[in-house]
Amino acid sequence: METLSYKPNAGAVVERLRRLYARQAQDEVFASFEIPNPALDRFAAQHPTPFCDYPDPHERVRFWQDALSVHATLEDDSVPCAYLSEFDQGLYGGLVGGDVRFVAHPENGWISSMVPPLLKKWSDFDRLPDTALSPWLGRYRNQMKLFVEGARGRFGVSHFIMIDSLNFVYELVGATATYTALTDEPEMVHRAVDFAYDLNLMVQRMFFEHVPLFQGGTVSNMAQWLPGRVVSESVDPYHMTSVKYFETWGREPVERMLANFDGGVMHLHGNGRHLLEAVASIAKLKALYLGDDRGYPEAADVLPELRQRAATLPFVTQIPYASFLEKLERHELVGGVFYKVKGAPDAGSANRAMEKVRAYRA
Repeated sequence: METLSYKPNAGAVVERLRRLYARQAQDEVFASFEIPNPALDRFAAQHPTPFCDYPDPHERVRFWQDALSVHATLEDDSVPCAYLSEFDQGLYGGLVGGDVRFVAHPENGWISSMVPPLLKKWSDFDRLPDTALSPWLGRYRNQMKLFVEGARGRFGVSHFIMIDSLNFVYELVGATATYTALTDEPEMVHRAVDFAYDLNLMVQRMFFEHVPLFQGGTVSNMAQWLPGRVVSESVDPYHMTSVKYFETWGREPVERMLANFDGGVMHLHGNGRHLLEAVASIAKLKALYLGDDRGYPEAADVLPELRQRAATLPFVTQIPYASFLEKLERHELVGGVFYKVKGAPDAGSANRAMEKVRAYRA
């Protein structure tokens, strides 16, 4: 069996997660714990301002080796993994000539990417450059190879977000023009969505060609581990639309993409919870991350209601350490949920809590 030096109990964790994502653990709860990490303090000191250049991928490997080493002392349900944050959004626009810009995030050690809108007018769409000629394709391949080698035997390399459907149209023309184009330029939107499908499929297939599965599954920054080749999808643009718009424009591209793999994980922000029933019915959806956003109740506090709306779908959500312990002691945790617990004081406290987590039944 494959092992990870940064996660001595990885085999037991995978077996627990296998039940969760097979929807066979509706009465169980799962948890990972965030503990103090000196590597994040060092990262913050190295990045006093948010904007930065594309980082040296060798340095990024060393960061993850440092940051993830704390998992070796944790007996929680996490599977430590490096995330290709440099390519989480900007790669897709960069491959077609976009100006890729980078931002450092001291809270989690990411250096993420975005591009300003690529097109001044829709007629420029037919002049997008050939992705095969983009320098970002070589950088992507190189960083995957370096991450795989640096992670080998220590931790996993996570799948990363797709930017397809209207997410990619955002990158082409910006958010406002994307929504107006649904009415004014629907044929161009359809063309762009089809283009994004091919582009994202190429990027994700390359990922699985370079990054090996771990114990037969995909390591995930969101869901920890899922059986088979599983991708990370996004329906963020539909958070600001009606369910009808999602059904008209969003469902088919997502289901077409997931059909190429063994499934997908997705996330909903606070302003997208009206889409829950529609998203929960997406074919081959394995898990849903419920995000928290200003102005909306925290997902962990409304889980009973959300569970009623999606009875068996595995959820993932964040929760503060003190709140998690309180709900654990009061027997108020909802089953079939992976809780990402923030702010635990140390590994010992987390491990003692995990004894109760493993014994808990909703």
